[in-house]
Amino acid sequence: MIKFENITLKVHRQTLLDDATLQIADGDKVVVRGASGCGKSSLLKCMVGALPTTSGSVRVDGLELSADTVAEIRARIAFIGQEPVLGAEKVCDALLLPFHFKAHCGKKPSDERIFQLLERLHLSSNILDKPSKRISGGEKQRIAVIRALLLNKTIFLADEITSALDPESKAAVMAELFRPEITLLSVSHDPDWVNACTHVVKIQNAKLQEISRQRAQETQGKEVLSSLRSFAANKNNGDEHDS
Repeated sequence: MIKFENITLKVHRQTLLDDATLQIADGDKVVVRGASGCGKSSLLKCMVGALPTTSGSVRVDGLELSADTVAEIRARIAFIGQEPVLGAEKVCDALLLPFHFKAHCGKKPSDERIFQLLERLHLSSNILDKPSKRISGGEKQRIAVIRALLLNKTIFLADEITSALDPESKAAVMAELFRPEITLLSVSHDPDWVNACTHVVKIQNAKLQEISRQRAQETQGKEVLSSLRSFAANKNNGDEHDS
């Protein structure tokens, strides 16, 4: 459960959110919309303490965000932006970076698990040997998704992460992040992404307004995801056949 309760958020003296409230249940898929500069990305950043709120509270699984809890809350969340920072010179080192830390030491994933996720996200295993600075933005986004999945993250913040992807890669990413166990708070202008979400929230006049609760359209959302998953699976099968 994620709760933004009566939050006020200011950036460079501009009030982006004023006494705004939003509640996200476990497993919900929420997309935030609004005009450029209205605070969509800032909302995601304030959830992990990257932007402090002026008032109100942010809670994740009942834990209120504060200086004392920010590390624990960040440990529960995967934040993936348009240009993720991988944190290591080589892709393979970036992928395994969290497993060198005390919290995840001894939980290093098997090579089989890594290769499975690379294949599902339409990435060649050769990417592991590449310098992180030499791969594309879309590849970085998918590596960041894989790293989060290897850490068994179930809360994802996603900021326009399909904007640089081809249709096959987009379908593969959505197939992973729209699983029932994933709680997703996102920013996107992609129609497929929006239609697959359970809730559409708009930032307007510094308020969070739910403009569509798509549970009534759940069949439509399932059809979108089913089509995308079939597309991704067929593309994988086609690539294997061609090789």
